[in-house]
Amino acid sequence: MKILREILYKCRIRRVTGSLEVVVDGIIFDSRKAASGKVFVAITGTLTDGHKFINEVIEAGVSAVICEQMPENTRENVTYVEIENSAEALALMASNFYNNPSSQLYLTGITGTNGKTTTATLLYQLFIDLGYKTGLISTVRNMIHNREIQATHTTPDAVALNSMLRDMADEGCEYCFMEVSSHAVVQHRITGLKFAGGVFTNLTHDHLDFHKTFDAYLKAKKAFFDKLPSESFALVNTDDRNGMVMVQNTQARVKTTAVKRQADYHCKILENHFDGLQLNINGHEVWCRLVGNFNAYNLLNIYATANLLGVSEEECLTGISKLKAVDGRFEYIKSPAGTVGIVDYAHTPDALLNVISTINAIREGKGRLITVTGAGGDRDRSKRPVMASIATENSDLTILTSDNPRTENPEEILNEMRTGVSPERKRHCLVISNRREAIRTACTLAAKEDIILIAGKGHETYQEIMGVKHHFDDREELRECFGLTSKKEE
Repeated sequence: MKILREILYKCRIRRVTGSLEVVVDGIIFDSRKAASGKVFVAITGTLTDGHKFINEVIEAGVSAVICEQMPENTRENVTYVEIENSAEALALMASNFYNNPSSQLYLTGITGTNGKTTTATLLYQLFIDLGYKTGLISTVRNMIHNREIQATHTTPDAVALNSMLRDMADEGCEYCFMEVSSHAVVQHRITGLKFAGGVFTNLTHDHLDFHKTFDAYLKAKKAFFDKLPSESFALVNTDDRNGMVMVQNTQARVKTTAVKRQADYHCKILENHFDGLQLNINGHEVWCRLVGNFNAYNLLNIYATANLLGVSEEECLTGISKLKAVDGRFEYIKSPAGTVGIVDYAHTPDALLNVISTINAIREGKGRLITVTGAGGDRDRSKRPVMASIATENSDLTILTSDNPRTENPEEILNEMRTGVSPERKRHCLVISNRREAIRTACTLAAKEDIILIAGKGHETYQEIMGVKHHFDDREELRECFGLTSKKEE
């Protein structure tokens, strides 16, 4: 339990009605969780405005309300605190309530369009292998050392996030690696956290449904680095033209990575095969089990981050040589007949091009590449024709299919994708709305040396249709088609 006054530390308060000595045992921003002893933070969200539920939460027993606009009629025995920004206040209050857990960990945030999950997850694995108690907060899963917590967002809400960091600190974790989404920055989910370092992977076309413009998306990523403290590090990929933009105003110690130019941490790709990469990192050769140019960047970021956190070069090299691919990221499945299937989360134009380019570079013209891909509903529509164009121009055969249509009509999404297919490539493109049938068709058409890429969903084990999540796993479907398992066995 905490005194309200204590957990409002650093919040920008305009005025107060009532006592700040109220004892609270929890912070909520969802009115459905209202109960006696809770403090309710009214947030103006994209779908609902928490201010509409102030009277409702008071009826449920809440005795303290944090809001941006004071209600016209206030009640006795209820404390109202009017602040500048509710989302910012929620994050600061959560950090204070849980005794600032991020200050008790070496917390590293990874941001960028692509590579966040792989970088964060493999850093977690590397530090576990080195014998450190470590935490992970990612799109795929959250880990408190060896205990898994279900992941629902790339970056959890501020209360859940600080609660998880508190559990990590209490369990003796020394390090935590966390994906930092652009949404989390804008929505103040990470406000109040103390970071030991920040990592920038790259910046490409994504999330414009939320940010509206690329400039706004860039500024959201940059804001993370703007707020890093002077004692932390900022590691940026200078092969990306926005790399140095990220650190223009940072107080952190800037370090650079690159594959195509000189940098503090430089990597050269010596060999690239389906079973791994031979790299030269800062003059040291190392064989890694991850595949593709994009993974050379991920491995370089992992090496550099670990080194900046105090791990020796030798331990870094030995550690990355043992790492395995993350679920749903260039996951490799081979049929008894010799057909190769690759499942990847690529759901942006840049990520899709990276994966297809990697496959084409390795296969060296042997066999055909059959790509199965789609585009999500209720998301940036401008990506749809671009992704269809990338797939059809760089694959021997493309099957456009449904991804997560969410509340949209799958056929309408596919119609928008079709506009990106050139007349020359139309005869090399099929459109099959049912994702299961699309995967089965690809497997039926594939010959011995062909490669099937199933892109867009990766690790996801569901397909969201009209707001309902149905069980669906691309890897399960592929294994069944290859005769490696059956639905009953799964």
